[in-house]
Amino acid sequence: MRKLLGLGLVAAILAGSAPAYASPEITLGLSNWPGWVAWYVAEHNGYFKKYHADFKLVWFSSYETSVEALSAGKIDANCQALIDSMAPIEKGVPIKVVLTTDNSAGNDALVVDNSIKSFADLKGKTIAVRMDSIEQYLDEYALKKNGLTPGDVKFTNMSTSDAAAALMAGRVSAAGVWNPWIQRIENRKAGHVLFSSASAPGVIPDIVAVQDSVLKKYPTQFVNLAKVWFATVKYIDKHPKEAAAIMAPHVELPPKEYEIALSGTRLFGEKLNHYSMNGAYKNMTVSLYKSTDDTGKFLKAVGAITKTPEPESFIDPSYVNAASK
Repeated sequence: MRKLLGLGLVAAILAGSAPAYASPEITLGLSNWPGWVAWYVAEHNGYFKKYHADFKLVWFSSYETSVEALSAGKIDANCQALIDSMAPIEKGVPIKVVLTTDNSAGNDALVVDNSIKSFADLKGKTIAVRMDSIEQYLDEYALKKNGLTPGDVKFTNMSTSDAAAALMAGRVSAAGVWNPWIQRIENRKAGHVLFSSASAPGVIPDIVAVQDSVLKKYPTQFVNLAKVWFATVKYIDKHPKEAAAIMAPHVELPPKEYEIALSGTRLFGEKLNHYSMNGAYKNMTVSLYKSTDDTGKFLKAVGAITKTPEPESFIDPSYVNAASK
């Protein structure tokens, strides 16, 4: 029922009509990714109420739509990847990054058909992937780490679901996908992981991005949101099975399957947020400052941006720092 209500709310927001709230709730968009579905653990455990965080979770069945909704000012905040935040920021969309939710640690992968055993076998083959995306970035990273260049393969542009379907149908040799698609391909014995984000620590960070005007109006709320998140990560770290059971119904997966997806996500609690969000640690693998530089090079190469935004202009560590005091 919550999922249906969330979709209805999204429809109202995207249609431009403001939903009627009894209180000035802040809308936080999220979609199908373990590091974001985790907010339902916070809701289930009463952490929003405990830490006086007045937020309304808004479910998006399409991740891309959630990013577009934030950029258009239709929601107040959104859970999204750092790499997908940079083009809007460069174009002048007034958003700030206030929290790191996680790093992908196995949930994004280059999956290949069963005839391919090594990167050498991949040369000249076709990889289905959503172009200019996280998955293309990871695929190119994997190729370069293993002695190939992007020119050694053929990329074809598809949505992630279509890429997975094309691989399972034998229409392409490889696909850049994330879970649950990785599990679905493996469960059907249609392919296997050649490279995953587990071998690329820090390459794919996920964050909470917020409209600058909302931050200025409700600064304390985002300190409270960080406290909610830190408590949630502590709970999930201590009780992964119970957390998976809470999260799984929201994405229509069995809890045991969702445990696997959850294990491929490195959730960032208080300590890791301190390192990722503060510029003093910009040389660390987990740093958003380092990730901004690395992903900026890729985005410029594919023409998604012309100049990498300065991290200091959009990463605001003050909320996680205040939540840690």
